[in-house]
Amino acid sequence: MKGVIVDKDTKEPLPFTSIGLKNEQIGALSNEHGVFSVPAPSQNTADSLIVVALGYARRAVLVKRGINVTNLIIEVPKRAVELGNVVVKAGKVKNLGLGSRTDNPGEGMIQGLPGSQYAFFVKNDKNKRLGSVRTVSFYIGENGFPREPFRVRLYKADGNYNAPNTDLLTENVVVSAPQGGQWYTVDLTPYNIVAPEEGFFVAMEWVVSGDKFFATNFMDDYTPYGQIMRPTFEFKESRTWNYSIGKGWSLITAANSQGLRYNAMIKAEVDMIK
Repeated sequence: MKGVIVDKDTKEPLPFTSIGLKNEQIGALSNEHGVFSVPAPSQNTADSLIVVALGYARRAVLVKRGINVTNLIIEVPKRAVELGNVVVKAGKVKNLGLGSRTDNPGEGMIQGLPGSQYAFFVKNDKNKRLGSVRTVSFYIGENGFPREPFRVRLYKADGNYNAPNTDLLTENVVVSAPQGGQWYTVDLTPYNIVAPEEGFFVAMEWVVSGDKFFATNFMDDYTPYGQIMRPTFEFKESRTWNYSIGKGWSLITAANSQGLRYNAMIKAEVDMIK
């Protein structure tokens, strides 16, 4: 099945959109032109093709086994966002760092497939009064292809078992690090994202550049690509979740010999209101 994902109103293509078969749990990511290619159902006579685009309502399309579709156009409506009341209070604003505090990554590599994500919970451990998110930073490894693009995602911890769920950042922020072996910082001040008091998830999403796109079940001829993120062993608790198309979120519980948990090396800076 091949086609393109577009905005229902503007008909503009939607880049880096997740497309997956609900029952067979396989899927793909559209390229930067909204073009996708996924296998037709093979196990069931029919299945639902689930389309998830950042900032848009989720869409389900009925597809059938044995029917090839080569020019499918899927229109997705914008998701209405209800803004809550904002209470303005006087106070001094200072910078607060959340998440990883070290500059020395742990042993190992965090590698993603197109459409997969690793999300780290930057916890407000000291229960400070938070304002807007200023920056988020990822420690990019020196191996792989450090300059390949990735998408920044921010989530509330309001999913099952406090998993990432609701998008805080509803714009496409696709960035590229100049090199690996160091922190790469992304400025998010233009988006006016208010940090939840308990903290929030910062995620790296592996996307595709140029006119290439891949399906997660094409492993025989798939060559790993993209940047590699490094892990940290600073924390006694697991704060990192992994997302894969068709399967959803799962908590990473690996630990080293000292019992410290394997987490993605991510940090954030937010406004702290005194």
